[in-house]
Amino acid sequence: MATPLRALIVEDSDNDCRLLLSVLQRGGYDVTHKRVCNGAALGVGLEEGIWDIVISDYSMPGFLGTEALTIVRKKDLDVPFVFLSGTIGEEVAVNAMRAGAQDYVIKGKVARLLPVIQRELHEAELRRERKQMERRVRQLEKFEALGKLAGGVAHDFNNVIGAIMGWAELGLDRVASEAYEARLFRNIRDQARRAAGLTRQLLAYARRQVLEPKNINLNQMVNETTTLLQKTLGEQIEVKMLLAPDLQTTLADPSQIEQVLMNLCFNARDAMPKGGQLVIETRNVELHSQYCKLHGDARPGPYVQISVCDTGIGMDTATLERIFEPFFTTKEPGKGTGLGLATVSGIVNQHGGILDVHSEPGKGTAFRVYLRASEGDPEPLHYVDDAPVRGGTETILIAEDHEGMRDMAREILESLGYHLIPARDGEDAVNQFAAHRDAIALVLLDVIMPKLDGIDAYEQMSKGRPGLPVIFSSGYSEHGAKLAALATKGATILQKPYGSKDLARKVRELLDKAGVLEPIH
Repeated sequence: MATPLRALIVEDSDNDCRLLLSVLQRGGYDVTHKRVCNGAALGVGLEEGIWDIVISDYSMPGFLGTEALTIVRKKDLDVPFVFLSGTIGEEVAVNAMRAGAQDYVIKGKVARLLPVIQRELHEAELRRERKQMERRVRQLEKFEALGKLAGGVAHDFNNVIGAIMGWAELGLDRVASEAYEARLFRNIRDQARRAAGLTRQLLAYARRQVLEPKNINLNQMVNETTTLLQKTLGEQIEVKMLLAPDLQTTLADPSQIEQVLMNLCFNARDAMPKGGQLVIETRNVELHSQYCKLHGDARPGPYVQISVCDTGIGMDTATLERIFEPFFTTKEPGKGTGLGLATVSGIVNQHGGILDVHSEPGKGTAFRVYLRASEGDPEPLHYVDDAPVRGGTETILIAEDHEGMRDMAREILESLGYHLIPARDGEDAVNQFAAHRDAIALVLLDVIMPKLDGIDAYEQMSKGRPGLPVIFSSGYSEHGAKLAALATKGATILQKPYGSKDLARKVRELLDKAGVLEPIH
């Protein structure tokens, strides 16, 4: 099968150009070419197409090959440039190569041209891969620095927001539902939830979320999410779904992947202000090492792909370079936070997946997400607990370094009848546990605390009480992998910021199961 080759030929002789094309075709190339013979035509040719190679005569009437080389290199193009000439001497050839040409071939020795082209195309591909890797490393370094900043800010905000949300819910429980004060408390709670949504986006971008993965079927998620989004997307947008009937399951956090799908759909909607077609596709794919090598830590193997493609306005290269930066947006002020695609990138990366995007101005955009395929049957996407809140009389040790969160949680649980032992950090928690070992029925531990973090504190406590019921509360964790491992062994995770009912239900549920819990190591 012939190899496609896009060649820009700088040559004043049409006969020589035909001879060159004949050599290339006999050498196994399917050539798409353009012949130019002066600087103006060369400039137009470079603007009109993307070329695999430039092959140039050295001496032409009124135009030198070195001038052609200068024009190509001034455009900062890394395309291989080869001289093919009957007049070039060794000294001139050396100087030309110093100026940026890759090689030269004497017209009387055209047979040498094919190996030269093969070599230069191979080296050009290696240069492109190296530049892509270098650009990716620079981008990752920049994103990592921004991620640490965003994660730290979101962690502090989560504590403040959690305290506000908890106190607002406590207030709601103490006034009549139709009272004016109830409306004020509801407004406070709802605004706190909106703020919590923003911090979740920051944490997702920073890859500091604590994931709660399960086996899911992306087809089910697509069906449920698009049903919810139909009105939001608008009647002008036609939604088309191409879902693989034999789609494998993937191990992922349902709420996080749902956020990815929604953000990509909203992004597509905004790219089609006058309407268009939105195509959502799922399929099984096998990614090979060559592809994965260009995507950081991705491993070859079976993946599940979900694609979101639109027929919108598309993006140029400069915009594509920045779309995953937090707070970067092409929308007018007040129309977006600039966190949507940054959030998508963070979630996919934290899942060990790959995110690809292709876009051209006026030709739409295609986002492709690749998630590792997993074994096992899919689990339900969502679980809603409508059971009434129940209290108890057990003793609970709560360790939380943020005073507002600690006081709020204590108030919630004491109002339900529990006896509380507060601790201000991990070390204090271990000391309090040692003093009240037999009385404590459950421990509620913040993950990030000074002196001793929640995970290490629990390990010390559980040495004397294997199977001690524990709830880890976290809105930001650098111990994500360790925490996920504990969760698979039975530990309960409570994401910050949490409301009063979430906390109360988690505590009661775990205490009710305490008699059958296996030890967590």
